[in-house]
Amino acid sequence: MRYLLDTHAFLWWILDDPRLSPRAREIISDPQTTVFFSVVSAWEIAIKARLGRIKFTTKPLDRFLQEQLQVNNFHVLPVLLHHVFREHTLPPLHRDPFDRMLIAQTLEERLTLITADAQIKAYNVPVVW
Repeated sequence: MRYLLDTHAFLWWILDDPRLSPRAREIISDPQTTVFFSVVSAWEIAIKARLGRIKFTTKPLDRFLQEQLQVNNFHVLPVLLHHVFREHTLPPLHRDPFDRMLIAQTLEERLTLITADAQIKAYNVPVVW
């Protein structure tokens, strides 16, 4: 199976946060699973780090994220034009632009989103938690 991490799922995984569900932990750790990390999440983390809303490393953010992607064997999912077009067609059920783009990417790439965000289920997108 192929999964996309919501930003909080990625952060909770790399920080070994107990808020990450046992099911999500099992999926992410399965070597048969392909796990994607979206550029959208990197952007969201960078913004929150710059604003001081998250602090989790003493390393430069770019180096830290690249190391985590490599260590965890996560695949980077870029934002492509068809993702943007899909996001544009989504109904306004969720206001967070980062989450909306993750929803669009999940739908366009036929992935399952690993997220605790209950609002996302309203989009009829495959979700696991």
